[in-house]
Amino acid sequence: MSSHSSSENRAVWQALLVTVLWSSSWVLIKFGLGNIPPLTFAGLRYTLAFALLLPVLLRGGRLAELRALSRRDLLFLFVLGLVYYTATQGLQFVGLSLLPANTLSLMLTLSSLTIALAGLWLLGERMRGLQWLGVLVSIAGALVYFGNIEGLAGLGLLVGVLAVLFNTAGAILTRSINRTAHISPLLVTVVSMGVGSLCLLLTGLLTETWAALRWQDVLIIFWLAAVNTAFAFTLWNHSQRILSAAQASVINNTMLIQIAILAWVFLGERPSTWQMLGMAVAAVGAVMVQLRPRA
Repeated sequence: MSSHSSSENRAVWQALLVTVLWSSSWVLIKFGLGNIPPLTFAGLRYTLAFALLLPVLLRGGRLAELRALSRRDLLFLFVLGLVYYTATQGLQFVGLSLLPANTLSLMLTLSSLTIALAGLWLLGERMRGLQWLGVLVSIAGALVYFGNIEGLAGLGLLVGVLAVLFNTAGAILTRSINRTAHISPLLVTVVSMGVGSLCLLLTGLLTETWAALRWQDVLIIFWLAAVNTAFAFTLWNHSQRILSAAQASVINNTMLIQIAILAWVFLGERPSTWQMLGMAVAAVGAVMVQLRPRA
């Protein structure tokens, strides 16, 4: 086996491990929401993750890069933090308090459609025929899923839709700055996470009432922050140096099925045959949307 092939196989397994960690977050969040209010919960997770990632940023010799940021760059990162962490992650935690994990997971998977369409409109990114077909396939999968589900709260669906829209906005903002290539992805992530998580935590503390944290709650928050956010983010970035965009897309979209299995086993959220079919079709469509031609 060649050195390149060995490195690629290792990167695939690393990326798969990250998706398993991220998928398990949904179950852990569901457990934690039994005692911790959603906004405060999300704020604690990402504030702690920011505190753990900050030394990595500073140790990487990026302090000079941080100081060199213009006011426009800082404003952009501030807005990105509010959009992607305060709004998107806050809404995701609220959504999980109102909806089954499977349902919200499918809704967020459909973000690939809205991101592609927004990129076409706002960034001038072109879509090929295969990507347009992927849009139709994903919509068909969503229709199959939601056409065979009953008793969903209207508020939960509204929160899910808002999470998709803010997730789309965050992705477009991130793409726009990555095009300039003058701010490293690590710096973008850590600074925006710091701004967004602190605002999210403050919002939760001011608007929610919550009981004292149990030791189980502390353990869940620490695991989500240290392992499923800080460690997983670092490992994912490492794997992306080797994997192609298509490989990363396929691996990332296995999360929809992983979450369905974990929610079934640990949360008792058993999807019907039609719902499983809808999720599988939507996942295939999402992969098709994210496939891009080689340069």
